Amino acid sequence: MKHCFSLVLLTWCVLIGTALGQSALRHVDVYTSGTDGYRGYRIPAIETAPDGTLLAFAEARKYNLSDPGGKGQEIDLVLKRSTDGGATWSPMEVIEHSGDYWSSSNPATVVDRRHGRVWVFYLRCKPGRSTNAARPGTDDVANLARYSDDNGMTWSDSIDQTSVARDMADKQWRISVPGPGGSIQTRSGRLLVPMWKFAPWRDFAIYSDDYGKTWRRGATVPGKQGGDEDQLMELANGDILLDMRQQSGPHRWMATSSDGGQNWSEPHPGMALTRVCCAIERLTLESAGDDHNRIIWTGPKGPGRANLVARISYDEGRTFSNERPIANQPAAYSDLAILKDKSVGVLWERGNYRFITFTRLTLSYLEPK
Repeated sequence: MKHCFSLVLLTWCVLIGTALGQSALRHVDVYTSGTDGYRGYRIPAIETAPDGTLLAFAEARKYNLSDPGGKGQEIDLVLKRSTDGGATWSPMEVIEHSGDYWSSSNPATVVDRRHGRVWVFYLRCKPGRSTNAARPGTDDVANLARYSDDNGMTWSDSIDQTSVARDMADKQWRISVPGPGGSIQTRSGRLLVPMWKFAPWRDFAIYSDDYGKTWRRGATVPGKQGGDEDQLMELANGDILLDMRQQSGPHRWMATSSDGGQNWSEPHPGMALTRVCCAIERLTLESAGDDHNRIIWTGPKGPGRANLVARISYDEGRTFSNERPIANQPAAYSDLAILKDKSVGVLWERGNYRFITFTRLTLSYLEPK
């Protein structure tokens, strides 16, 4: 029976991969709209726990697909786990249900390697409160974190980080939002969470040098034009790269920090593509014994939110090349995690938000001979 199930699962994955136009890849749907009592699922975040378990977070949107604060909306923070490299996934677990018409949203995760602790950072929004509707200086939107010391099996109570993530005295500052995705621990041990704020639109990071006991807020990226959804990556020389979604314009914004995310350079244009949340991750590092320094990036090539691709940078984020297709169909947000076998796990929105799907990419696929 076990062998029959494995054969059926393999056949199903191959059929899905063929339907998506990439028969060389296996695509597994982790969340499906209309299941487990929710209208749909959005905003994926994926992390590899210390024991190799994959943790797939998402927003479970109960009544419609609108963002937090949308009319009649209610959003729960949910999780599924995989112990077989993403081939199968556990039943869904609700990490936080804040209440009727409240929203728990925008997950961003990081592993503290020293303590084996997994962190998830997210928002809690009161009914009707959103990026534009939140009131400065209030608790309309709270910044929260939880942690797990058993590879995502159980989670701590929520920890309020609002006063760190937001200047409560600023009469314009309505909201601070993590990622989604893209938090990191630097090689020195600092925990870094990418953040964006409104108003005005600006990007920054919060950080901890004592493994999450205390947190501080860094400066915002300078410049006249701000960004929003963002992810972090540590460069080979120890600098931090911030990849941001631009508020307007045809390309990404990129900025670097030489002091661990406390201050940032003026932003410069990155890759040209549609405005959407994209993912960036350190793939290989020469100082760790790998053959090359590689950074992997995923996002929809377009037109619009369609045609998900992976690209590799061999020059520490200055340029990206070696484009490889993941799926030739509607695709939006994505997040990345490096698995124990050094392959890449992509968790992404597909089919006009009907599914959140997991796809594993090997280096041989990313760099075909």
